[in-house]
Amino acid sequence: MTMTVHVDIVSAEKEIFSGLAEMVFAPAELGEVGISPRHAPFLTKLNPGEVRVKISEKEVYPFFISGGILEVQPHLVTVLADTAIRAKDIDEAAALEAKAKAEDALADQSGKMDYAAAQVQLAQAIMQLRTLDRLRKRGDL
Repeated sequence: MTMTVHVDIVSAEKEIFSGLAEMVFAPAELGEVGISPRHAPFLTKLNPGEVRVKISEKEVYPFFISGGILEVQPHLVTVLADTAIRAKDIDEAAALEAKAKAEDALADQSGKMDYAAAQVQLAQAIMQLRTLDRLRKRGDL
């Protein structure tokens, strides 16, 4: 019998996923982490990127998060994301447009732009596009 851990992925707007998984992979602040059932408890910030919930050898659900917090308990993993969407629901055209706008804002030397906000927007757009690229390479799109 395969051991599982309960996973909840929640954004500010709604619950995105709730169910059992064999493994969870997330973009923690200091690098990607893999969480299996009975993992030691910990709490960490999450960077923008892909959270993968492995249900079985053949079934993996990818999600894009814009950042947030990961809480791990032995039988529960909770992703509290600023924004979370199923990777297959990412709007590639919108991500490309957001990337272009952020790059233009960073190139603007007038001082009228909030550079920190532009850098965050650029990082999120790039991670959305990378997530889509990984899905294509795995054959999930």
